[in-house]
Amino acid sequence: MAGLSSYPAVAVLRAENLDRATKFYTDKLGYTEDMSQSGNGVVILSAGMGSQISLYERPGMPAPANTTLAIPVPPGEFDAAAADLRSRGIAFEDYDIPEMGLKTVNGVAEMGGTKTAWFKDTEGNILNIVSM
Repeated sequence: MAGLSSYPAVAVLRAENLDRATKFYTDKLGYTEDMSQSGNGVVILSAGMGSQISLYERPGMPAPANTTLAIPVPPGEFDAAAADLRSRGIAFEDYDIPEMGLKTVNGVAEMGGTKTAWFKDTEGNILNIVSM
């Protein structure tokens, strides 16, 4: 066995309120719930290229202070993806972290030719789109 590289990976995110989180990921981000896999307090969302997002309800558990889900977007589609998210009511976070050379302008950071924009879901999880 050569590690786990031949197996699919699933992002697992906690939610204070599973119904509210599911609505955000389906209505705002456009993911589709996989009804055949969802159940028992877990919602499985189908994402691009066979990837999945698993949401589970855990009231009272604080949201992580770091990025929990990154969504790679082709460089030529980044601006359109950001505009689409904004049109759906997504507000990008602004950061200024000099020690990392990171500063957002209008919610977007550009570092080494890569664009990144961070936003939060309804549960406080930090997500981002990144041009890759």
